[in-house]
Amino acid sequence: MSNRPYRAAAPARPAVLPAAGLLPAEAAPARLRVGVVGAGRVGAVLGAALAAAGHDVVAASGLSADSHRRAARLLPGVPLLPADAVVATSDLVVLAVPDDTLPGLVAGLAETGAWRRGQLLFHTSGAHGLAVLAPAERAGVLSLALHPVMTFTGGPEDLDRLVAAPFGVTGRPEHRAVAETLVLEMGGEPVWVAEADRGLYHAALVTGANHLVTLVAEAADLLRTAGIDDPARVLTPLLTAALEGGLRRGDQALTGPVSRGDVGTVAAHLQTLTERAPSSVDAYVALARRTTERALASGRLRRHEGTPLLDLLDSAEETAR
Repeated sequence: MSNRPYRAAAPARPAVLPAAGLLPAEAAPARLRVGVVGAGRVGAVLGAALAAAGHDVVAASGLSADSHRRAARLLPGVPLLPADAVVATSDLVVLAVPDDTLPGLVAGLAETGAWRRGQLLFHTSGAHGLAVLAPAERAGVLSLALHPVMTFTGGPEDLDRLVAAPFGVTGRPEHRAVAETLVLEMGGEPVWVAEADRGLYHAALVTGANHLVTLVAEAADLLRTAGIDDPARVLTPLLTAALEGGLRRGDQALTGPVSRGDVGTVAAHLQTLTERAPSSVDAYVALARRTTERALASGRLRRHEGTPLLDLLDSAEETAR
C-alpha cells in the first residue's frame, strides 16, 4: 500500500470561488501558505475562501470519505496530510475541528514540537477563545479565534453565504488588524467578543440557532400528529413573521396565550400533550415558563396575570415528576 498522502483531483481552479465576492486567486499573488486541519464543512469552505483571496492552500487534513470529496470539490489539488504535516508546511493554520477535540489537538501538536515561532493560527470554534491556544502561543504562534456565525453545508454555495457573515473574533489588541484582515478577506464582518464573554456568546448562538431547529421540528411533528400532511406550509408564514418580529421588537413581539394570560388555554395544551404527545410536555412547560417570565419582566403581563400561569406550570412540573 502506498504511503503517499491522499491528493484530491486537480482540475482547473473552480469557478465557484469568486462567488464569495472576493478576487480569484489568479488576480493577486498568494501571500500565505495556508493549512487546514479539519477539511469538514467549515474548514474546507474557509480554505476555499482564503484561496479566493489570494492565499495558497498547501495542505489539509481529513480522514473521512466526505472530507476527501469536499477537498476535491473545494480545495482541488490540495494534499490531505496528517495534522502535524499540515502545520509543518503552513504559515497560517486553520483549526476547524469539533470543540471537544480542539484542546487535545493544540496541546498534542505542541508536545511534538509542530508549532513554530512566527506562524499564524486561528480556530473556528465558537465555544473557545484564546485560552485553548495557549500551548501554541508559548511556542511563539500568533493566535486568534475566528468563529463564522452561520451554518455550513460544506458546498460551494457557502462561499456566497460568507459574504457579510459576522465572525465572532477574539484576539489580543495588538493582533486586531491581522484578525480583521483575515475575516474581511474571507468575505465576513468581524464582531469582537471578549475572552471572558466567549462562553456566553456561544450559548446565545446555540439557543438562537440550534434550539430553534429543534423547536421547529417539534412543532412540525405535533402538526403531523394532528393530521397536517405538510407542516412546513402551515408553519412558514407564522414562523417567518415571529422571527422577524422577535428580531425587530424583542419581547414586545410576543403573541399567543401566555402574552394574554390565558391560563385555560395553556392548561388545555398541557392536557392534550399529556394524552397525545407526552414526550413534548417537558419542553412545553419549560418554554411556557420562560416565556411567562420574560412577559412579566417586559411588562407584557402584569403580576396578577402571570402568577396563575406560573402556578399552573409548577403543578404540571410536579405531576411530571
